[in-house]
Amino acid sequence: MKTYLTIWFYSEGASPLEVVEKLRSMGFEPLKGYHDHVYDWGRKVELMEVLELANKVHETLKGMKVFYKLETE
Repeated sequence: MKTYLTIWFYSEGASPLEVVEKLRSMGFEPLKGYHDHVYDWGRKVELMEVLELANKVHETLKGMKVFYKLETE
């Protein structure tokens, strides 16, 4: 399974490079295309694991003044 992350930046918020570095430290990889990042679980995961990752993303991006969307397939 994979979790995709899309980011909307705000000119008064953190720089795109700063956001990418934070997300890479969590295991996300940047993408070109519809989504901005992907987290490859390498296996099928339970809903609770996805929610725990979402919580970590939320805490990591807090204060950076960006909006985000997570999508797991």
